[in-house]
Parts: sequence; C-alpha cells; structure tokens
Amino acid sequence: MVLGLGIGGFVDGIVAHQILGWHHMLSGWHPPTTPENLHVNMVGDGFFHLLCLLLVLAGVALLNRAPRLSGGQLWGGVLVGWGVFNLVEGVVDHLVLGVHHVRHGPDQLAYDIGFLVLGAVLVVVGSLVARAGSRVGR
Repeated sequence: MVLGLGIGGFVDGIVAHQILGWHHMLSGWHPPTTPENLHVNMVGDGFFHLLCLLLVLAGVALLNRAPRLSGGQLWGGVLVGWGVFNLVEGVVDHLVLGVHHVRHGPDQLAYDIGFLVLGAVLVVVGSLVARAGSRVGR
C-alpha cells in the first residue's frame, strides 16, 4: 500500500502537473501568473515528488522485508494505496485547504469529485484484486 501511495502521487504529479499542466502543488494559493509564483509552484512540485520518491523507496524496503506476496496481493495493494492517495489528497488539498484543484476553472468541483470517485474505485478494485490474490496464494 505504501508503494501505491508513492506511485499514485507520481502519476498525479507527472500527468496533472507536468503533462497536462492542469495545476501545480501550490497553484491554489500561488497562481502561476508571475515568475515568482511559478518558481514557488515548481519548488512545491519538487518537494511533492521528493515525498513520492520516499514513499516508493519505503514501499520497496517494506516489500523486501515482507513474506512472499502473490501478484494479486502486490498489485491490489498498490491500487489500494493509489486510491487512498487520491482520497486523502483530494479531500485535504482540494476541498479543505484549497491548495489546488485538479483543474482550475468553472468545472473545478466536478474534476475534484471525479478525482475522489477514481480514488474510491481504485480502493474497491484493489481490495478485490488483493483478496483474490490472497486466495490464490493459499
């Protein structure tokens, strides 16, 4: 699950922050409309990616110490972790703190809710995959 938290963060940061350019980590507080604010957002994105890297490394370390997992248990756990990332980040950063939204603009609430729905779906699917994998591993 820890590995999934990091991977989910990387997917969010790479796709939404960098490829699509929908938001940056701090764009709700510091709109990237000036060079100074763009720099603040770039640094915020960097620290966010550093945290994701630390989560992935922690997940790999935990896997190295864990008893053997089936593929279903591993990938189910990754999906659950990714979903938990979406749910926590979506509620805390998007809805409570307003640090940023998935996509700023007139439909930002719809994008934020879609992000939460995706997180919930990932948790459910990941749990089912992990459960099926644990039955196979027995």
